[in-house]
Amino acid sequence: MSLPSEFGTMVFNDSVMRARLPADIYEAMKKTVNMGTMLDPGIADEVAAAMRDWAIEKGATHYTHWFQPLSGVTAEKHDSFISPSGDGGYIMEFSGRELIRGESDASSFPSGGLRATFEARGYTAWDPTSFAFIKEDILCVPTAFCSYGGEALDMKTPLLRSMAAVNREALRLLKLFGARYECVTPTVGAEQEYFLIDREIYNERRDISYTGRTLFGAKPPKGQELDDHYYGSIRLRISAFMKDLNKELWKLGIFAKTEHNEAAPAQHELAEVYSTANVATDHNQLTMEIMRKVAKRHSLTCLLHEKPFEGVNGSGKHNNWALATDTGVNLLNPGETPFDNAQFLTFLVAVIRAVNEYQDLLRISVASAGNDHRLGANEAPPAIISIYIGEELSAILEALESGTHYDKVEVTPLRVGVDALPPIPKDSTDRNRTSPFAFTGNKFEFRMPGASQSIASPNTVLNTIVADSLGHIADELTGAEDFHTALDELIRTTIRENKRIIFNGNGYSKDWEEEALRRGLSNYVSTAEALPHFTDAKNVALFERHGVFSRGEMRSRLEIMLQSYSKEINIEARTMLDIARRDILPAVIGFSKLLAETINAKNSTQAGISAEAETRLLKRISKLADELYLQTGQLAKAVDDAAELRGDEAERSRYFRDVVFTAMNDLRATADELEMMVGNDYWPYPSYGTILYKV
Repeated sequence: MSLPSEFGTMVFNDSVMRARLPADIYEAMKKTVNMGTMLDPGIADEVAAAMRDWAIEKGATHYTHWFQPLSGVTAEKHDSFISPSGDGGYIMEFSGRELIRGESDASSFPSGGLRATFEARGYTAWDPTSFAFIKEDILCVPTAFCSYGGEALDMKTPLLRSMAAVNREALRLLKLFGARYECVTPTVGAEQEYFLIDREIYNERRDISYTGRTLFGAKPPKGQELDDHYYGSIRLRISAFMKDLNKELWKLGIFAKTEHNEAAPAQHELAEVYSTANVATDHNQLTMEIMRKVAKRHSLTCLLHEKPFEGVNGSGKHNNWALATDTGVNLLNPGETPFDNAQFLTFLVAVIRAVNEYQDLLRISVASAGNDHRLGANEAPPAIISIYIGEELSAILEALESGTHYDKVEVTPLRVGVDALPPIPKDSTDRNRTSPFAFTGNKFEFRMPGASQSIASPNTVLNTIVADSLGHIADELTGAEDFHTALDELIRTTIRENKRIIFNGNGYSKDWEEEALRRGLSNYVSTAEALPHFTDAKNVALFERHGVFSRGEMRSRLEIMLQSYSKEINIEARTMLDIARRDILPAVIGFSKLLAETINAKNSTQAGISAEAETRLLKRISKLADELYLQTGQLAKAVDDAAELRGDEAERSRYFRDVVFTAMNDLRATADELEMMVGNDYWPYPSYGTILYKV
């Protein structure tokens, strides 16, 4: 593959539109893409015709409105370009109306009570700010998805609304600084972690097949203790996968940039270059889909669960977020002298205020059953939200708050003590991998999202809460007699009122948990704790104020999130019961029979041969087998009782967390101990050591 000649070849991008559209229509499309303005429906037919002809030349036979329902994955319904011509032949059609709007049965997608099951009509609406693309001979048109009544039934619609909100409020504030921009857009770069395991092994593990993670599995003799996998030499099989993956992503215009081995055995990471928030979201959804497909070509399986293996690192998705103007100015770039950069400091304290006031929403935006295994496990950020801004910015904010002079510390090169090596420019701050929300030079890195989730949710929240803070600051400064005096006082007040959220230390320490409690920061350890706060009065008011969610849309999403949490744990529990009863217990019984026969054989020889080892082992295994049998009964009862719960989804989710999940952990502990005693030939599925190292 020649990268320059292949990159973006499957995307109806700016260069394709420039070549295929009349100049006036191209300019209208470009304005829509760059500025987010409404597209004139009158030009849709010409755009559709050009898009159709281009797609057919590329081998496409069908088109689809590609959307992101609340199931968390993408959806598509394929229609061919073929239409009857009236003379027994056919013509290839794709009209402006078919481009702009589609209709899809919405009855089987999650709606959280927004609509009755019999109300099937749903609409897809073209998002022209995200380029159409061809995937497997299908022209995919990125779209939003809404109900007959206009309620958002997808992840994209609220994201686009939040982008409009932050654009509106940022422009209001910038105007007060005398800056004249036409558009402010949130930009995002996603870092995707994932595991790759052998496909044959995957097929032998029903727990991974059904749930995406291992529900049983004893710790292997070697895990990640030696830190030898992180950034290590990439194995040939994995390298071949990565090269194939890059080719597919680059064809779709996805800027796959960085790839490396991650901390755990069989774990890897791919990072993408920044795009606008909605395009980055589309690209990340495509990346996850293509990872799975490419892995199959290489007889591998890509696991995106947040915690596929107990005892080794889980997988997250770092969300790098910033704000950029239409002229390419990064509003979070501090420049050479951040202390004197009033505009940067204003945007900085706006973000700090946003995160402090809406900690709960940021935690909720990443809440899931899978992510509960990862957050706070000394491998990922804690569940407590805090902001890391580093020593220099902390000192600047302290000086601003107190009204004292800030003496800039000169940054000196870092010398490593080897004359042949050049001096290394030293950053003004170190990096803090324990922080959930860290300022990293010219952006904020939100490190809490889980590997499997759409980044639409955290970015919708980020955009909205920052829009709210920017709007608050603009309101306070509008009409001020002396803008600079009012700004100084407002920055000072904002720092004073929100500095509790700033923490530059070790987020893994127990001391921080106690300190966070003293500061009044929230600590929602589990999804069941966090989710009900989504519809707190202040949060409903926030989203309604900025037109991102209606009250009804928020209630529906809460119900969907709670149901998803309970359903995931329910599926895991039922899978555990199936494996324990049909695989593990028979294996233990079979190995026990072997031990018993060996004991009887030794005793029958009357040669004084000791059977002490077999006897002790059989007693321990028999005791654990009895416990396992009882625990399967307890878990089965917990699952049955959960099915009888009616009404309150929040109460049901707490039951799954407190009762069902506890019973699952008890069953696993017994099974994992048995795995270490039962002969390998008898154990019914591959061990952790086999899974993690056979790649």
